[in-house]
Amino acid sequence: MTRIGLLSDTHGYLDKRVFTHFVACDEIWHAGDIGSQELLQTLREFRPTRAVFGNMDSGDVRYSLSEFYHFRVEGVQVLMTHIGGYPGRYNPWLLPMFRRSQEAKASGDESLINKDAIDLFVCGHSHILKVQYDRLYGFLTMNPGAAGKQGWQTVQTLLRFTIDGNKIDNLEVIELDRK
Repeated sequence: MTRIGLLSDTHGYLDKRVFTHFVACDEIWHAGDIGSQELLQTLREFRPTRAVFGNMDSGDVRYSLSEFYHFRVEGVQVLMTHIGGYPGRYNPWLLPMFRRSQEAKASGDESLINKDAIDLFVCGHSHILKVQYDRLYGFLTMNPGAAGKQGWQTVQTLLRFTIDGNKIDNLEVIELDRK
């Protein structure tokens, strides 16, 4: 079992309470708009961290990360990007990847599945926490909302969950009142 702490849109502000909530996590995932290389390094020193750059990231953050990160944790294929959308309202440039995922799963070919399939789609950008299953493409979408203070939201949000084999479980929404 792998315990994941998921956040996005810190915009250079890392609330110390994140560490309390992610202390039992094996990995941290950051879905973009990190804000600084120092913030990313702080997360990496705390736990192994996977991240993508966001549209507001610049300089060393943008150059050290990718826009898309496709990886596997146990039996779950993950695609992470910053600007993604949600079921029925995805950014159009993602649709070819989602169709390849459908085709890979339908083929039953393990090499295609390992290369193209998506079981979990993770994004940020909207500052709106949303977890929704996409019936059309057959994967779970997660947007953890915003963990930073930039923007209109009044509550900072994080997600915590586990991956056990091919099962995504124990999803928790963590709300941090803005100080």
